[in-house]
Amino acid sequence: MLGYVRYEVLPAKATEDKVLSHVPRDVVVTVTASPVKGLEPTLDLATRLSAHGYRVVPHLPARLLRDDAHLKDVAARLGESGIDDVFVPAGDADPPAGIYDGALPVLRALSELGGPFARVGITGYPESHPLLHDDITIQSMWDKRAHATYIVSNLCFDGRALTDWVARIRGRAVELPLHVGVAGPVQRAKLLAMATKIGVGESTRFLTRHPSWFLRFATPGGYAPERLLARCADAFGTPAARVAGLHLFTFNQVAETEQWRRALLERLDG
Repeated sequence: MLGYVRYEVLPAKATEDKVLSHVPRDVVVTVTASPVKGLEPTLDLATRLSAHGYRVVPHLPARLLRDDAHLKDVAARLGESGIDDVFVPAGDADPPAGIYDGALPVLRALSELGGPFARVGITGYPESHPLLHDDITIQSMWDKRAHATYIVSNLCFDGRALTDWVARIRGRAVELPLHVGVAGPVQRAKLLAMATKIGVGESTRFLTRHPSWFLRFATPGGYAPERLLARCADAFGTPAARVAGLHLFTFNQVAETEQWRRALLERLDG
């Protein structure tokens, strides 16, 4: 799973410098979007990182797009910057900025534009969505499959829940390749500061809705990404799982995440 890695970052002031200083060009960088700040910081950071030679995946939350014309303009802007991969969640802007209230209408609109992006990602929920029943989220992936090319699973700290979920979606004939979403080796104090200071990014908001998860970072031995991955290794190593790689939620602790990845690769090579 470490052969193909994506780092999710928040579009904060220092993010560009952190990525340039610590992330090699062969690591894909995904950029979240916030209903507070809107889509512009995401597009701006994504285009700048692309100009630096990174493969960049901006998040395009449906509820931050005004209409078809706005979507067309965004697609053209990203295309001019050489970006051919986007991630399309519903987002949680309330009320929506425009006509879209979910991801599927945006995905259909992109298809009607001729498919301007070679790769389009959608969200999966190994642990229950706060507002939707599990069967609805799996049905949603089925409905989106014709317009998407891969799934990114949201945060999960339970290895059994994660592997069971993958078995369930494959059993429902959802066959899109999966990038497994895992929290990086974040420090609890820094994570709390990030959530308080920035308060943006789907990953940060998701954690703030699950305060007990902060305890996993605080408890000695409570959470280490390599242990979670080890529990899932056998299940995810099968062709039927169709795991394409890892999606690491860095919470902008980019240096720490890259240091952890390199150290783990060295141990595995040894």
